[in-house]
Amino acid sequence: MDLPKQLIDSLANVKGFDKAAFEKVHISGEQVTSIRLNPFKPSNVLTDFIDVKVPWCSDGFYLKERPSFTMDPLFHAGAYYVQEASSMFLHHAIHELIPGSKQGLKVLDLCAAPGGKSTLLASIFSEGLVVSNEVIKSRAAILVENTTKWGLPNMVVTNNDPEHFKDFVGYFDVIVVDAPCSGSGLFRKDSAAIGEWSEQNVVHCSQRQERILATILPCLKQDGILLYSTCSYSEAEDESIADWLVSHMNMESCPIKTAPSWNIITTQSPQQQAWGYRFYPYLVKGEGFYLAAFKQQQSVFGGRLKEAVLTKLTKFEIDSLATYVSNDLNAAYFKQNNAIRRVPDAFLSNIQELAGRLYIKKAGIEIGEFKGNALVPSHEWAVSVLPKNGFSILPVNKEQALLFLKRGNFISDNASIGWNWVQFDAVVLGLVKVLPNRINNYYPAEWRILKD
Repeated sequence: MDLPKQLIDSLANVKGFDKAAFEKVHISGEQVTSIRLNPFKPSNVLTDFIDVKVPWCSDGFYLKERPSFTMDPLFHAGAYYVQEASSMFLHHAIHELIPGSKQGLKVLDLCAAPGGKSTLLASIFSEGLVVSNEVIKSRAAILVENTTKWGLPNMVVTNNDPEHFKDFVGYFDVIVVDAPCSGSGLFRKDSAAIGEWSEQNVVHCSQRQERILATILPCLKQDGILLYSTCSYSEAEDESIADWLVSHMNMESCPIKTAPSWNIITTQSPQQQAWGYRFYPYLVKGEGFYLAAFKQQQSVFGGRLKEAVLTKLTKFEIDSLATYVSNDLNAAYFKQNNAIRRVPDAFLSNIQELAGRLYIKKAGIEIGEFKGNALVPSHEWAVSVLPKNGFSILPVNKEQALLFLKRGNFISDNASIGWNWVQFDAVVLGLVKVLPNRINNYYPAEWRILKD
């Protein structure tokens, strides 16, 4: 593995950098695999593979070896997320900076795809609202898939440029910017990133990071928290951005307590002494990562936002829906293209405000739609953590579960006529409709397993 000499030379005086150790760990070819459990979908996740906890994330675990995630039904059910361990440090940072209740807080994950940090945020802020945004349309599709599988109703997925948030002045309590970067922290994990790295790209990324931050920071409330991160080792994308945030954007640097045993390198930027946290793969079980936290010091006041008009349910739909969601408290419902969507009642007006300015790919959980007098349930509801009433549960073994996830046909003696929740290891995978002579599989075709 030929590492860029320009990168090695540029890191010579960076705190924590050890050239020999850096080169050795990249040549070793060692791969670290870690997952983060979904605390709202308890199940027997990868019991033969779980090793030890990720020390800075209570839901994070290292695996002894990398299994075939594709052939694990619980992976498709959103019982866990395969996430790089270093990036799970966000979990610790948030609990350090915002101790206690997170109820009612609004969070923006600006550069969200594929969804690792967004699903982490949704779990932490389960009593708040998480807006998960991705500017690139093709990447927004995988973001929708991963947030749908995670199953929490407190998420809104948007597909917008940071500039489109300009009217949301002083709106968010927390903004996470996992910025597009030159990717040197992923060299061990993805050797193709080496060929894409250049000094010019580092400069380009640094300039883009400043533009993104300058655009979005007015959306952060006074005393709100910004969490900035990259998977780059370059000071131009890390400590230099921290300096710029303090000196040009009037942000206050926030220290984060870490345990010495974690081997995370604490740095301070050269000009403003802003705190930052570096992860080196020869010191931690994880890839290269940098995170810094800041508090908004400026007084920011936004104007009143126009609320989009959401389509209300008919009286028949309201009355009929009670059969299925009678014990679903604190919920609000509206229709989008005839589909009934469920969102937290406390954030309905916020979702109306977001819908008035942004392109929303997904808000809350789609319950289904009425066709005639019957409710046709949706896959979103099936894989969500919301209560599921009105239909039978069809338990399946692993072989049947994989057949279902391939959109194949299977036979079950336990199936009841009508709609059934397909359940594996206490987690629902999706829906089938059982007819007298066959079982119709309603797993989304675009998400099916293609591997034999």
